[in-house]
Parts: sequence; structure tokens; C-alpha cells
Amino acid sequence: MPGFPIYINTFAAEISPKNIYKMKNLSVSISIIFIFSILAYTITFTGCKKKIENPVKFPVGYFPETVVNINDLNTEYDDYNTALFQLFGKVTIVFSSNRKSSGGEFDLVQDSMTFVFEQTDGAFGFTAEMTNDVFLTKLLNAANKTGDDFGQYRFYSPLDGYEYLLLSSENEEGNLDMYYLKNRPVFDTGIPAVSGPYPITLLNTMWDEDYICFDTNQDSVYFSSDKGGNFDIYLNTRPSNLPVDAWFDSGFEISEVADSINSSGDEKCPLVHKNIMVFASNRPGGIGGYDLYCSIFRRGKWSSPVNLGPEINTSSNEFRPVISSNPDFENMFMIFSSDRPGGKGRFDLYFTGVNFPD
Repeated sequence: MPGFPIYINTFAAEISPKNIYKMKNLSVSISIIFIFSILAYTITFTGCKKKIENPVKFPVGYFPETVVNINDLNTEYDDYNTALFQLFGKVTIVFSSNRKSSGGEFDLVQDSMTFVFEQTDGAFGFTAEMTNDVFLTKLLNAANKTGDDFGQYRFYSPLDGYEYLLLSSENEEGNLDMYYLKNRPVFDTGIPAVSGPYPITLLNTMWDEDYICFDTNQDSVYFSSDKGGNFDIYLNTRPSNLPVDAWFDSGFEISEVADSINSSGDEKCPLVHKNIMVFASNRPGGIGGYDLYCSIFRRGKWSSPVNLGPEINTSSNEFRPVISSNPDFENMFMIFSSDRPGGKGRFDLYFTGVNFPD
């Protein structure tokens, strides 16, 4: 077979004693080169790792403590009394506005807001835009009545599996009564039916009742009323295992005044988040008009209220504070309304980061 002897001869030449010596030297050289190559690669790779810096300088976000007008939400009319709805992964905002009536009666309208925090340089921003969520449109159409609608508050009750919307609306006598609506949780597969609004007969009187909210455990409600002559914050405790709607539908129950909170002035718009209550008051000693205050629940009672200070409050009116937290941010944020100069309308919505004492 042509070529085969040549292959054999070549192979025989390669394994001659002389070549075996050369091969040994070559093997040693290759081994040395291989070892140095590994060392060089390791040094180079390690050096590269040291040179690559982690771009994340701010692993946790921070809401800036500068008050910002939410221009994208506000109009030339009154926009205030916000509440935060957490739906479909969006921060959805529902607030009262008289824009639809060109400055007349107040209705509930919807909006959404998105936070942006840049972990490389700590820059924060947010965008807001009017939304038209199908279910919220259905819910708000059911909630809005003839006359003013204020003080909305929404939550889910694990006790009966319903979502509730609470609000205050004008009754036939022109006073504010509190109402509730309920629905099964919203899923992508369908839009649930909405029941209500039903009057909260447990709490309503011939005077004004408004701005109702639950505490974190949903075992107590706080609201404001002027049944004592001026507006104070009141408290009622729900019997354990009694569903929210059954409790609201029961007969009238005398409310107790919230301890350590009220003054000779007016206290309105309570909102409880975790162990913190924020509210508005025109009590003596404030900066001007209605100011925003906070109180901390410690050892079974509310602490003496603290004014949130001139960074937030002005000589104008600050009203309806709503606070919330986000697991990616180390502080909280607050949305409130104010008629301070420089806004689009009489009352505008404002945003700021906030810190509270432990």
C-alpha cells in the first residue's frame, strides 16, 4: 500500500534513542511553559477581577426629603385627599378633585405613580400620569354620589376575603356620612361585581364623620368627627372574628376619643401605617393654618403629637397626609395636599420622603 511504509519509517525515526532524549527535553519545556501559562492566566484574571468595580453604590433606595409638587397630577382646580391603592404591581393613587365640575363638587379620580432609583449614583425620580384602570373606573363610578366625596381608604380583609373602599359623602342634609363598598379581589381573569355604597351605621351621627382608616391589625378604626363641637379623632374597636361589613352594619356604637391626640383645635384626616399616625390639625402652636403632625404608638398608647416641621408645613394649609413604605427604600414617603403659593390650583398634591422616630 503506497504511503504505509513511509508512515512506519517516519514513526520509527521519531522513536529512535536520539529523538527520545529530545522528546524528554521537549516534554520538560512544554510542562514549564504550561505552568507559566497557568500562572500568567491566574495573575491576569485576578488582576482583572480587582479592576472591575461593583457599579452598585446605593444598594438601598432613599426618598429625598424635599417637598415636590406632583405637577403631572394637579390642575387649576382643587386636587387633594389622596389614598394609595396597590394594584397589579403599580402604585395607584385615588384622590378627590373638583376638576370634573370645574371647581364645583368633589369626586374621586384615579392616577398611577412609578418610582425610579438609580443604584449607581443615588438619583431618584418619579413619574405620574392619569390612568383609566377598568376596575377602578367601575369602583369609583359606584362610589361617587351627588355632592362631595372625600377621605377614601381601601384595604383587603383576610377575615372575609373582600376588598373594601371606605369614604365620606354628603347626605341629604348636607353633612358627611361614612360609607363602604366591597368586592372580591381583582384578578386578570375578570372584573368583580361591586356592592354598595352602604352607610356605616355603626359610626354615623347627625354631625360630620369623615377620613376613616384601620390600624395595621384591622381591629380598630380611627376617624374624625365634629360631634363634640370641633373636629377630634375618635376610635372604635372591632370585636374579634366579626367581619367588617357585619360590624359596620350593626347598631350605633359610642366612640371613644383617641388618647393623647386631640387638642382645643381641630384634628382631621388620621392615617395609620404600622405604629405611626399622621394627621392634620390647626391646633395652637403650629406654623400656620392646618399643619401635619405625627404620633407613635408605644406601650399601648399614642405619644404626644409632633409637628412635622417647616420643611413640610408652611403658613398655608397642609392637609390629608398619606404615608407608605417600600421594601427597597430605607425611609418612607408621604403624599399630602396644600394650598401654598406656587401650585397649579388652590390645593395641589405634594410628595416627599419622611423619617419618623422609632
